[in-house]
Formats: sequence, C-alpha cells, structure tokens
Amino acid sequence: MTRSTVLFSCVLMGLSLSSTLLAQETSAPTTPPPAAATAAPAAAAAPAALAISAPAAAPEPKFLAKSYISVSGILDGYYNFDANHPGDGDTQLRNFDIRANTVSLTEAKIVLAHDPGPFGIRADVGFGSALDTMHPANPSGTGLKYVEQMYVSLKPAKWKGFQADFGQFVTSAGAEVIESGDNWNYSRSLLFALAIPYYHFGLRTSMPVTSTITAGVQVVQGWNNIFDNNSGKTIGITAVQAKKYYTLSGNYYVGPENNNTDHGYRNLIDSTLLLTPTAKFNAYINYDYGQNRNANATNTGIGSLEHWQGIAGAAHVQATSKLTATVRAEYFSDPNGFSTGLVQKLNEVTLTGDYLFYPGILVRAEYRHDHSNESYFLKNNNPTLVDGQSTFELSLIAFFGPKT
Repeated sequence: MTRSTVLFSCVLMGLSLSSTLLAQETSAPTTPPPAAATAAPAAAAAPAALAISAPAAAPEPKFLAKSYISVSGILDGYYNFDANHPGDGDTQLRNFDIRANTVSLTEAKIVLAHDPGPFGIRADVGFGSALDTMHPANPSGTGLKYVEQMYVSLKPAKWKGFQADFGQFVTSAGAEVIESGDNWNYSRSLLFALAIPYYHFGLRTSMPVTSTITAGVQVVQGWNNIFDNNSGKTIGITAVQAKKYYTLSGNYYVGPENNNTDHGYRNLIDSTLLLTPTAKFNAYINYDYGQNRNANATNTGIGSLEHWQGIAGAAHVQATSKLTATVRAEYFSDPNGFSTGLVQKLNEVTLTGDYLFYPGILVRAEYRHDHSNESYFLKNNNPTLVDGQSTFELSLIAFFGPKT
C-alpha cells in the first residue's frame, strides 16, 4: 500500500469519526435521562474516545428502579399438654394453639413483599390453625382461607410520608400479632383472642403528623370478613406516638357489625403502652373496651347492649443474647357472654422462655394457667365443668428472610 493510500484512508476514518460524534451530539437529549442523574462524577468526565468505545446503556424505567420482591417465610409448630385432657381435644380460650395433647401446626406461610416506592405490594399466604381460625366462615373453594394479608400500597415521595393500603390487612388493634415469633409469649392473650378482630378488608391510611406521632384513618368492611355482612362500613382511627423510652398507641373502630342489618353499632377502644427503658428490659400494658348494640327481632330500632373489657400486662427480660423470659398476667370481663358464650370473669398467668437455638430457629417453652369465676373448662369426658385449666407448651418456630 502506498503512502498516499494510507493517508487517504486516515482522512476517511477521521471524517467518519467526526460525523459520528456530530450525529451523537445533535441527537442527545437536552436533559439527562434518570440513570445519568445517579452516575458517578468520574464517569461523566471520561474522555470522548472512551465514551464512544461502547454504546451507552438504555436508561432504566422509573417503575422498574425498585422492582425486586423480597421473599420470607415462617414454619411454626407446637406440642400442647393440657392437664384437663378435654374430651373434645381442644384447649379452651385459645385461638391458634387449639389442639390439646398432640403435635400441631400453627402456621406455615410465605411472604412476598415490595416496599412502596411509590407502589408496593404484600401477600402473606399459607395454612395452619392460625389461618383456619381467621377464616372460619369463608367458603373453602375461594382460596381466601389461605390468605393472612394481601394488599397494594401507594406512598408517593412528595406526599411527606403519607401511605395508603388497599386489600386485606391485619388489624391495628392489640399488643400482639398473628406471627408467634414476633410476640413475647406463644399463646395469645385473652384480649387478642376475645376482645379484638384479626383482620379487615378495605382502605388503610397513615400519615406522620409530627416527628414522633403518626395517625391514620381506615374504611373497612368490618371485623374478620372480606365480603361484608351488611351494607354498612366500619371506620377506624389510629394514632401512635413513638418516643425513646415508650410507645403509646390508640385505636378506635366503630360501625354496624350485626348480620344482614345496618342497625346496631359495634365500638372498640384499644390502647397499648409499650415501655422500653433499656435494651434488656421491656414491658407493656394493653387495655380494651368493646360494646355491641344488637338489633331487635325485626332488625330495626334499638336492641340490647353487650359489652366486654380487659387489661393485660407483660414484662420481657433479655437474659443473654440467646435466652429471654416473659411473664404475662391479664383480666377479662364478659358480663353478657358476648365473647365466651358465658357470663364470667377470667384471668390468666403465663410464663414463657425463649432460646434462639440457631439464627432463624427459635425454641419456646411455656406454662399457662387460666381461671374463671364460673365452671367453664372441660375436664376429661366428665359432663361437670371445672373453673381452671393448666397447660404446658413446647414450640419450634423457624423463619427465613426479612423479619415478618
């Protein structure tokens, strides 16, 4: 090849490179794409020759910026020894750990979640006695009995912390939750089992009011139902104040809850004071008062008024990094038999010990004694009831992924 040919080829390459750079410059957007806003300064200052050595990556769509789904799960089982050996095989006053003197599954579930940014989802799906208790009336063919929670969320960045959830979600009331591993005791309190709902279906909102106070409003179908039992709706008002050494929460639900009529309202006042004075000692006090105005025989006018109330307290000690201990005591009054089917006053004391056997595996042992001022508890197959019940439980809780 002659020198003139080489020179001519170099000129052609230079013209081609200049035209390419010119085309890129004239077609570039006047504002950078979203990905460019987060690029490191060093990349922006790279030489032009490096910039054209490979095509620039397409900007990531905003709705995919946080499109990951977190996956977690829980496997929760127990053995319950009931000293009364009830003839029907069920320990009374329990909701999730029902079966006596046998090994049972409380809950096995998978949680799929995506934090709202601005849109989010959460689905808790599983089976076990906890889900059976939550959905006793839902038709088995619908598949809804396997759902603990399932909702979509909206939390726009410019709305200063406001969040709205729509779907099925657990109630805001109570000091305890459905997941055993997130409670201090294994058996749920009388208040959790008898005084408050488990879940709602509808709209839930929350909004930071100050740096320490968050408030919200809920519009839901009612108590523990996805398909409403009447045409009325229940309104919930929630508030939480979180400080360094305590958290105070209050919830109020009101709405018609009698079947097939909008007459007669149910009211629930729930409050919990959580004390956190040190990292190794916590305590709480939970109070609930509820009342239900029954409709009369023709579902019109004013019927009888039934009410219930109770108070519970618990103290939790972190003895070591693996060992904790909790004592709980409570009192529950059912003067109209609305919650238990019998006019009575109940109290119970529970002692619970936890051992973190391995990260993700929790072993829990518990002793509990319940007492009534009336003969209420089954004993063997005897037709005569007794006023007390003592149980001992040993449970294994396994979990993976983010804490649920």
